[in-house]
Amino acid sequence: MESIIKSLDSHYCNSLTSYSRRKTIPVKIGDVIIGGDNPIVVQSMTTVDTMDTQGSVDQCIRMIQSGCELIRITAPSIKEAENLRNIKAELRKLGYITPLVADIHFTPNAAEVAAGIVEKVRINPGNYADKKKFEVIEYTDASYQDELERIRERFLPLIKICKENGTAMRIGTNHGSLSDRIMSRYGDTPLGMVESALEFLRICADENYHEIVISMKSSNTQVMVQAYRLLVQKLDEGGFKPYPLHLGVTEAGEAEDGRIKSAVGIGTLLEDGLGDTVRVSLTEDPEFEAPVAKSLIDRYTQRSSHAVISEITDYPINPFEYTKRKSQEVFNFGDHNVPRVITDISRIDRITEKEMKAVGHFYLPELDKWKMNDQGCDFVYSGINPIPFMLPNGMKEIQNVSVWVHLKDQKNKYPLFSLDEYKAFQNFHSELNFLEITDGQIEEAIEVVQDRKDTVLILKTENTHAMPALRRAFVKLIQADCRIPVTVKVSYPDQAADQTMLYAATDVGGLLVDGLGDGIMLSLEKEGFHTRENVTEQIKLHNSVGFGVLQAARTRMSKTEYISCPSCGRTLFDLQETTAMIRKRTDHLKGVKIGIMGCIVNGPGEMADADYGYVGSGKGKITLYKGKEVVKRSVPSEKAVDELINIIREDGMWIEQESI
Repeated sequence: MESIIKSLDSHYCNSLTSYSRRKTIPVKIGDVIIGGDNPIVVQSMTTVDTMDTQGSVDQCIRMIQSGCELIRITAPSIKEAENLRNIKAELRKLGYITPLVADIHFTPNAAEVAAGIVEKVRINPGNYADKKKFEVIEYTDASYQDELERIRERFLPLIKICKENGTAMRIGTNHGSLSDRIMSRYGDTPLGMVESALEFLRICADENYHEIVISMKSSNTQVMVQAYRLLVQKLDEGGFKPYPLHLGVTEAGEAEDGRIKSAVGIGTLLEDGLGDTVRVSLTEDPEFEAPVAKSLIDRYTQRSSHAVISEITDYPINPFEYTKRKSQEVFNFGDHNVPRVITDISRIDRITEKEMKAVGHFYLPELDKWKMNDQGCDFVYSGINPIPFMLPNGMKEIQNVSVWVHLKDQKNKYPLFSLDEYKAFQNFHSELNFLEITDGQIEEAIEVVQDRKDTVLILKTENTHAMPALRRAFVKLIQADCRIPVTVKVSYPDQAADQTMLYAATDVGGLLVDGLGDGIMLSLEKEGFHTRENVTEQIKLHNSVGFGVLQAARTRMSKTEYISCPSCGRTLFDLQETTAMIRKRTDHLKGVKIGIMGCIVNGPGEMADADYGYVGSGKGKITLYKGKEVVKRSVPSEKAVDELINIIREDGMWIEQESI
């Protein structure tokens, strides 16, 4: 911990306010170059059994056609490594020259074979020369050095082969598969992740081998972001070459959740100019991953022309550890409260109970009562279109002050002001008022609200470099010791749902992982004119994304989280089908984290953040975990979901699902 605190004297990126990509050394992988001045590269990984040559070739072609520029294929043993030659030959015969990467776990001999065939090998320093037994080992400095010498001997043959063949390497640390040696000395920390890679990098440097890309992956976005930042700082501090970075969030999951979680981690780093190649890991067919990665990357092609943001010379935030910004409690915002979700419904006039389903609240007329699901928003913003019926207790309404001021009963509605309106107003709500400002108005707003105990800021920006512009405003609040709660508001023009998910997750999630923000609001103000049905669908999307971003940033757990790997040739069951089956039975369990892993490589280590685990251990056999501990082995797959539910039930975490 001390070494992390010391490193605050250094920066982890070129600038916290001006978009500038970190300059790295170029690493050649076939005809693709990662790093240097080259564009960020999109990559993905096959899911077909590596011994199925034709199936692998067909899938590679689909991936290439979807925009994949680098393809990774698992090689769990020598026979799969050898078959990479056949896959590569077939692709080249068909005119496809996309470089191939061998993915290696536990098997150095397979890595050595693959390094003579493909353009790049990926090794995991946590299991390349170690077998994980979850043991705590007491090391002296001498005994620890002996371990490093053992690793050196095991690793040197691969370096030699890579140098002889011009083969590149990725040293890919995974949070969940740190070796017992690293865990014993550094713990389950970003520093441990970084040191795991540095052990191998020092050996490469001694051998003058530098065709290296590095990754620091985790399914926990806070840990992932902190580890990459710390890696950059430690590379600079240790005099290493500025190696390119491969960005990714492990086991992100599927559909909306997987996209949002990936964007919170990857997008946060891209905002600060970190990252030279991206892989989005979804529990979906791999050809769906490249377009998501490209959508994230494409935001930065013209980013350097953004409006100027004043520099941060004294950064009051520790970028390597999560600490929530200190804020006072106002109503249910700030201090110890979880971040709140405000959903904008202002584009619907004469709203009815029916439309409230879009924000997670359901009116049951036969019972004359409301029910709420796990995405029931905290507040709705109605603007100048007030809601004409009584709202459920779990939700409050925000109105423009021009409407609110004419209410007979102002107590249960809350006003929203512009800065000019706020400065001129006298009779505020006694408990809760909202002041909407841009980042450029932050200093004037601080003067107005510094001593107020009844106001929440709604902070937005028009700067295309949105996250850093908003972060700059937060820094001014911290430096002024202004502890007013802040809800971050973002708005996007008409665009695909995927883009809305990715952009909001980056712009707001990047703040949340640093402890900045007491709420989120996706606004309709930049939307075009739509039918009532289309607006309702957009509201539903915004509401869902709001909760998804908070969960992905680890700041509010409102629904079941699935830490599911993206599948590969090692997988022992249909991950997509199994994940869907488990989700159907368990997605009403708020805040429970379930890991769904296709094989032991992605087993207890990779799902380190999960409460319960479902791991393939053989054909038709499943091993079930509670945390990192095995509860049941070799469970027939047809009974495994029921057995998983029984474990959750016995643990007191099960609740019956209610119908709405």
